[in-house]
Amino acid sequence: MSSVLLAQYDLVKSTRTALLDYCATLGPADFTAPVPVFNNSSLRDLLVHVANAYRHWLNIVAQGHPRSYVDPATIPDVEAVRQLFREVDELVTGYCAWAENHWQTTQLFTVPSRPTPLLLTPLALFTHVVTHEFHHKGQLLSMSRQLGYTPVDTDVIRF
Repeated sequence: MSSVLLAQYDLVKSTRTALLDYCATLGPADFTAPVPVFNNSSLRDLLVHVANAYRHWLNIVAQGHPRSYVDPATIPDVEAVRQLFREVDELVTGYCAWAENHWQTTQLFTVPSRPTPLLLTPLALFTHVVTHEFHHKGQLLSMSRQLGYTPVDTDVIRF
């Protein structure tokens, strides 16, 4: 099953590459500018949030690794975001190896700041982070439109 999920994740990475290539065409100040209708978050901030969600769910919650989040202020530009996601890619590969033989085995996962553990499968955690990224990808494109840009196609199947 890991090979199928890693193949699916390759599709996710492809859409992310299209998104980051597009972000690289934006003015550097616009990439980090707060967008009022998005709670004054910037494109950079939201991308770091997505990367941190992978860290949170697949490393911290699933595997019990120490808390480790990236501060958006330490990520100055699109190239730094690309590097951050290269680290996420390694994390996902490691997670898939960890979950290899128990993707659909229900387990109790302790979530920091939640009073009770969640009963989930490793597959549910993987699906959660991928759908979370796609949810925010749509927001990122909307944010760029708010900044006066015309978004590009970042779907899995692009024309």
